Amino acid sequence: MDRDRQNSVQSFAFVVSTCVAVSFCCGFVSSPGADESTLDQPEIELESRINPNVAPVESLVRLPGLGISRAGAIVAYREGFNRANGARAAFERGDDLQKISGIGPKTVQDMGEWIKFE
Repeated sequence: MDRDRQNSVQSFAFVVSTCVAVSFCCGFVSSPGADESTLDQPEIELESRINPNVAPVESLVRLPGLGISRAGAIVAYREGFNRANGARAAFERGDDLQKISGIGPKTVQDMGEWIKFE
């Protein structure tokens, strides 16, 4: 009799854990971020292009491929450049952004339509 009860408890525990695991997996599958069709498209809505020579970190992070760290690195580089070179712009074209660690040709290409240099 004890063996039957132990088997019943084990079976019940297995069913419950399986249901929890399936529910957990379904939550990931149905999450809005899991849709592959939206992964390739940046969701950027800007009223105008961003100039990395004057934009604050808060604006730069809106560019595709830039997080807070890279945006901060752009601002730090720009400020150091301006101290050393006066009024000359730190970035005259997109390729100049590759001077920042972690920004390569692909990142520059991805943000190309969202940046301007004046």
